[in-house]
Amino acid sequence: MRSKKTLKLTRTEKFNKCVLELDPRTRNKLKKQLHFLMNDPRHPSLHVKKIKGTHSIFEARVNDFYRLTFEYGKDEIILRIVGLHNSTLKKPR
Repeated sequence: MRSKKTLKLTRTEKFNKCVLELDPRTRNKLKKQLHFLMNDPRHPSLHVKKIKGTHSIFEARVNDFYRLTFEYGKDEIILRIVGLHNSTLKKPR
């Protein structure tokens, strides 16, 4: 049986700034979702999909109201931004 490879998460400076603006409850949910993203990007609770109009940026669900955006790098996931659904998807970088 093949073992799954865990992907490294790389946080951009913008992502780190956005995290500081989240309330504690959302921050805890984000932590859980990042664990899923790192270990299984196809986990059903993430609802990962490519953002229309971009070449390589994806979105994932944090909860009903918040989304995070990311790109795949070589053996890593580059976390771009996290925030409210509409504003995050308008400017995913």
